[in-house]
Amino acid sequence: MAIAAISVVSHGHGEMLDHVLRDLENQTVHDHLLVIVTLNLEDEIFDPSRYPGLRISVIKNSSPRGFGANHNSAFAQCHTEWFFILNPDVRLPCATAIADLIHKAGNTAGLMSPRIMNSSGGWEDAVRPNLSLSSLMARVLVGRRESLLATVTRKGMPFFWVAGMFMVVRSEVFRKIGGFDHRYFLYCEDYDLCARIYLAGHEIMVRDDVQVIHDAQRDSHRSSRHLRWHLESLLKVWSSSAFWRVVFS
Repeated sequence: MAIAAISVVSHGHGEMLDHVLRDLENQTVHDHLLVIVTLNLEDEIFDPSRYPGLRISVIKNSSPRGFGANHNSAFAQCHTEWFFILNPDVRLPCATAIADLIHKAGNTAGLMSPRIMNSSGGWEDAVRPNLSLSSLMARVLVGRRESLLATVTRKGMPFFWVAGMFMVVRSEVFRKIGGFDHRYFLYCEDYDLCARIYLAGHEIMVRDDVQVIHDAQRDSHRSSRHLRWHLESLLKVWSSSAFWRVVFS
């Protein structure tokens, strides 16, 4: 019986996808996981039989879809208490990471994240304050990318959100709030999801005692198309009711 469904979307990630699936196959609870692999490029080749220790379901898109749409589609196959959302470029160096996150969740967490580290051993800036213009300017102009030390928030406490490279969402919460908002194609879906979970009264938790590795790609710094998507998503955030309800909560 599966204890968690794990959604991974590949955009031709090849070797990276192989690494994260090997890490999942090495988890102590690997035989209790449903791994949903979405191939977002039409010509992408993937052979699930290479991972005999995993139960893998494959979704193959005929044309590329956005981050939220892909994970929402994968969630349709989720019949477990927890829904994991993983980037294909994360690594799980500890074989008990999945089990630890589930066992330490408690009854109040609506969304969890492990502490995200980079391959040099430093913290990635995956835990962030509200996505205000001032916080964004600090990141872009000053280069202030420190990850917040905060480990828990709920309505009535200062809000933070976690970046979407590794999210663990309680399935009933994800279902209740309607999952990801498809209006965001690639950026800010993670912010919007966290904001709506927070506003619905559920706890957001970061587990410092569980660590995974992710080296940020920051495609919007190199690609004009990604930069356009990023700016369009920011405008959607700042015109959304969720953003302003967080501001005045």
